[in-house]
Amino acid sequence: MDMDWSTIFTNFVNGCVSVAGRLLLSLIVFALGMLFIKLLLKLFPNGKKFGKMDETVRLFLNNFIKIALYVILAVIIISIMGVPMASVITVFATAGAAIALAVQGSLANFMGGIMLLIFRPISVGEVIKVADETGTVTEIGFFYTQMITFDNIHVSIPNGTMTSSVIINYSREDIRRAEININVAHGSDIELIKKVAGYVVEKNEKALSDPEYFVRITDVTDSAMVVTVRAWGKKDDYAIIKCDLYEDCKNAFAKAGIEVPTSKVNVQAVRQQQQ
Repeated sequence: MDMDWSTIFTNFVNGCVSVAGRLLLSLIVFALGMLFIKLLLKLFPNGKKFGKMDETVRLFLNNFIKIALYVILAVIIISIMGVPMASVITVFATAGAAIALAVQGSLANFMGGIMLLIFRPISVGEVIKVADETGTVTEIGFFYTQMITFDNIHVSIPNGTMTSSVIINYSREDIRRAEININVAHGSDIELIKKVAGYVVEKNEKALSDPEYFVRITDVTDSAMVVTVRAWGKKDDYAIIKCDLYEDCKNAFAKAGIEVPTSKVNVQAVRQQQQ
């Protein structure tokens, strides 16, 4: 049977034209879609309604919208290229099942992000401690929570770890209690100690008068008595208050003649133990 080369060539050319037309239209839709997504994501944080939204929710929603828009754009382009949607759905379903089995940990992290968003144990900008890491929360993503430590180190913690660990949030309450312990010599005047330490707290401008401060002997060891000083202050002043209490109490005790004993090491005993 003779082949009709003219018909074959015509069909080939028509097919190429059709594919080229679809490809060109896909490129145009892709370019316009990327431009639209970029513009929408740029305008999203500046909207009036979204501007009033909590920073944690806004960042999470921004990431969700970004991924959703990219998926929609991909589906539109696939449809323009003439791929049957039934086949696309089947491929996505099969791939989704395979991926779900392969990335169970990632799914746990994703669900952890949802739980963090719903129950809100942390928010962006708060100082927390989790998994032996302490820092300021910068972002709660789909899979990881981002933190910056006090020495400016970037830490990424899986959301699954976040939801399965104890989270200490240092920023939820407006005031915090600073506490220090100082050893004083046996036989020291306890009333004088309380008076001097109380004066130190009272003259500290950042320490609050309400709740009231605390000064007591809280422990007695073989070598010293332990004085505990507690003072309340705003959460942002916590570190400064604690440092001031140490410095000012040490100086005030020295001026008042209150002995602060130092540990003495018996060198001979240490050498005998090493032998």
